[in-house]
Amino acid sequence: MQRWVIGVLVILLGGCSASLKDYDDSVPAFQLEEYFSGHLTAWGIVQDYSGKMTRHFCVDINASWQEQDGQYTGTIDEHFIFDDGERTRRVWTLVRDASVATAYTGTAGDVVGTARGAENGHAFHWRYQLELPIKGDDGEVSLLVFDVDDWMYRIDQRRVFNRSTLNKLGVTLGEISLYFDKQAPANTCALEREAANLGVRHAPVPEVVKRLG
Repeated sequence: MQRWVIGVLVILLGGCSASLKDYDDSVPAFQLEEYFSGHLTAWGIVQDYSGKMTRHFCVDINASWQEQDGQYTGTIDEHFIFDDGERTRRVWTLVRDASVATAYTGTAGDVVGTARGAENGHAFHWRYQLELPIKGDDGEVSLLVFDVDDWMYRIDQRRVFNRSTLNKLGVTLGEISLYFDKQAPANTCALEREAANLGVRHAPVPEVVKRLG
């Protein structure tokens, strides 16, 4: 009986998975290369398997695209500043599919293999494997590879919300939520940190980020 119940739950949950088709005709159109162009700032949180927030961070992003013979290639340079002072960098190289304008591939230094995704309506979805350093109970750091299910939703001309799950052997072990903003003149993480020290914010941050951060 217990196995039957578990089997039914797996089928039901699997059938409830979101699909890009769910966002047919939604607006505004995502337009990856139009939104990720120039300077952006993002704020994010990391949650563990229980939903507990374990870290928060800010990201300064510089993005640009080049077109040659109908092939669009983008570079997204991300500089992360975590609440504990750690700084990391990830540089994405993205390529828009020449035959399917809404499909993209991507590579980065800590991404295993190639990320593959597509946009539809106001949503962008892609999957990839990400190698992350994980500290064990003994203090030793090991590199583990996680399957990432990554969704982005364009809210308006300035803002995008991003939610990613980190999975291992089919089990969700963590989640990352991000809020992107293309404020002009551009905000930066350095300005954000300075404002926090002064008790002032240069740009509005979603209430969920302020509460959890």
